[in-house]
Amino acid sequence: MAQTQDKIIISCAVTGSVHTPAMSPYLPLTPQQISEQAIEAAEAGAAILHLHARDPSDGRPTADPKVFDQFVPRIRDATNAVINITTGGSTRMTLEERLAFPLQAKPEMCSLNMGSMNFSIHPAARKIREWRYEWEKPYIEGMEDLIFRNTFRDIRHILKVLGEDCGTRFEFECYDVGHLYNLAHFMDEGLVRGPLFIQMIGGVLGGIGPDPENLVFMKTTADRLFGDRYRFSVLGAGRHQMPLLTVGAVLGGNVRVGLEDSLYLGRGQLARSCADQVRKIRRILEELSLEIATPDEARAMLGLKGARAVAF
Repeated sequence: MAQTQDKIIISCAVTGSVHTPAMSPYLPLTPQQISEQAIEAAEAGAAILHLHARDPSDGRPTADPKVFDQFVPRIRDATNAVINITTGGSTRMTLEERLAFPLQAKPEMCSLNMGSMNFSIHPAARKIREWRYEWEKPYIEGMEDLIFRNTFRDIRHILKVLGEDCGTRFEFECYDVGHLYNLAHFMDEGLVRGPLFIQMIGGVLGGIGPDPENLVFMKTTADRLFGDRYRFSVLGAGRHQMPLLTVGAVLGGNVRVGLEDSLYLGRGQLARSCADQVRKIRRILEELSLEIATPDEARAMLGLKGARAVAF
């Protein structure tokens, strides 16, 4: 069985690269908006902040290190939270683009998708009546014919240049059971070491469904593959966010919220900020008599190198 924990790590994914400005007026787009929402989420109880960047002129996803530089240092200065930089970027970015800022920043943590996959929200385009920018509609509809690429060679490269060379540890994003076996392969190869931090993701079109039974299956599979060498967190996409996270916490997992994963706070109610979601899941966890981990407690639990060892 995986090791037990007495506190829950709340991660917050602030903006992502999937949702577009027309979907919510509260989605942070500019460096100022991203930093403000990240700081507020940390103050609400998020120990880890997972960050993407967007072009401040029109909100489209970008991998430009100059844009990251406009908000990452500000978040660092204002919080003690673990800063987790994406290596996923978006389906339209090359591996070199996705790694440009992580290799510059050498953060404590980065996300790492554990396989190539179909990854899409193209049906959402049918629900949007008015688009704010010309790029949005073809961006969403175009997902139907795109894959997210992370081959075994890509993953090996990321583990080498970020993990081995920079001391960065990873949020291993697993969208299906096969991704757990991919991760086990790299552990067998000696390229990753525990404690692993596995993000079990349900509800993304192209990945495993958000059913509680699937989450139990993912956890029992991880128990068999990794024993006591891992901790897990749960991400529920869209309306599945809070129910699936609650089930995950009861199973002994950590949780991830944020406007990257869901734009809503409740049925038909847009979240006005990432912090709204942090406060809601924190209330649920505390009513279950679960304690919330501080950033430094999260660092100890995950074996991170510490905030002073980064390059930003």
